[in-house]
Amino acid sequence: MKVVLDAFDAGPLLRITFRTLVWPFQWLGFKGDVTMPPATRALTALGPAYIKFGQVLSTRPDVVGDELAVQLRVLQDKLPPFSMKEAEEEVRRELGQPVSELFSSFSDPVAAASLAQVHKAHLADTGDAVAVKILRPGIERAFRKDIDAFYFAARAIELLSPASRRLRPMDVITHFEGVVMGELDLRLESSAASEFAANTENDAGFQVPHIRWHLSGKRVMTLDWAEGTNAGNNDGLDLAGHDRRALAARVLQLFLNHALRDGYFHGDMHQGNLKVAENGDLIAYDFGIMGRIDEYTRRVYAEILFGFIRKDYQRVAEVHFEAGYVPADRDVDEFARALRAVGEPIFGMDASRISMARLLSYLFEVTERFGMETRTELILLQRTMVVVEGVARSLDPHMNIWQVAQPVVEDYIKESIGPKALLRDLGKTAMVLARFGPRLPELAEAALIKQNNPAPQPKPEGFAPKAGWMVVGAGVATVIWVLAQSLA
Repeated sequence: MKVVLDAFDAGPLLRITFRTLVWPFQWLGFKGDVTMPPATRALTALGPAYIKFGQVLSTRPDVVGDELAVQLRVLQDKLPPFSMKEAEEEVRRELGQPVSELFSSFSDPVAAASLAQVHKAHLADTGDAVAVKILRPGIERAFRKDIDAFYFAARAIELLSPASRRLRPMDVITHFEGVVMGELDLRLESSAASEFAANTENDAGFQVPHIRWHLSGKRVMTLDWAEGTNAGNNDGLDLAGHDRRALAARVLQLFLNHALRDGYFHGDMHQGNLKVAENGDLIAYDFGIMGRIDEYTRRVYAEILFGFIRKDYQRVAEVHFEAGYVPADRDVDEFARALRAVGEPIFGMDASRISMARLLSYLFEVTERFGMETRTELILLQRTMVVVEGVARSLDPHMNIWQVAQPVVEDYIKESIGPKALLRDLGKTAMVLARFGPRLPELAEAALIKQNNPAPQPKPEGFAPKAGWMVVGAGVATVIWVLAQSLA
């Protein structure tokens, strides 16, 4: 396995592939800002969905190269803005009052991204500084066009490459469509920001701006102004005296805490959506993409991370099989050996010595060999993990990822996998049973009658039913099964 890792450095290949894909479209960039780099102009000309792709790549200089990553970082918040006249008209239409009545000052755009732009303003009644986010006019139509093109490409890939169907390209695009369409209603983003703030209010060194609900709607959102240095401005952070090593660790640990502890995390944590306050706090904003994972998936995710941290590759492999991530007909021991080839070359190494491009390439090879399908419920989590690790690496190139992650994962394991967790789960089960208390005798009777009078089923040759298993214990199991069916 190590021979494969050493022989195949995917970094140059990915860089060449990206430039090859962009080059034919670069001529479209003449419509954009001629001061923008060629790759940025090309993606901007192609459409907002392509810009999203570029934003992800901008966090991975180890994959696309330093020069291209710097070019693509423009896509985070420095795209050409739409006019002040259009912005003021959007505010008047959405909030029912002109800008001059709502705000004592309203600046030119201070940031512009693929979907919206932001203006700094001061409230007319209190003078508080706020950020006013306004969707781009016609953005829904532009995104719909891009999504339709993606669906066409996904269908073509499935038709021309049957082997690619395990990656479920149509399901991936459907997932992407759902995420993006949620971004196009700022009322949902306001709600997400409010929930995220409630979850993280006790997180040391982390802030979420307060939403001004009376000045927010579908196409306009107003929130408190976040003053600080952009997380991608290393020179500015150094000049302000911030400890970038501590910031890198905090970015990664906060993300893991939000994903594991809360099951609700910021799904777009690139540098353009993070600032560092004067006191060193991280400030997150732009909550259009948020991720949510259920308790079971969080436990699986934590066990996998914990297994890698402990170098227990056999357990990591078993968790994959238990969760159904790997088909049951594959060899668990062989899968454990493949995972060891992933973990050993990077365990204990600082980030500057790890080729993420090569690692991702090998992981893709492993998933293909073992027939692993794309899990749409994990797409956003995996994508955000890649982005967050890239942001942390940009702040501290020598960060040891496993050491930083270990305390967060261990704390979650202690709380969620063990006797305390079992008691908590039993308590939740008892609460469910209590809600159905008056109906339990009736449900148990119906289940037992059904079990004693099953519908005729064709029996395979040699089949011999065992009697006597359906006693008191089976009755309890049947009740739980019926309840599960009722709740499904």
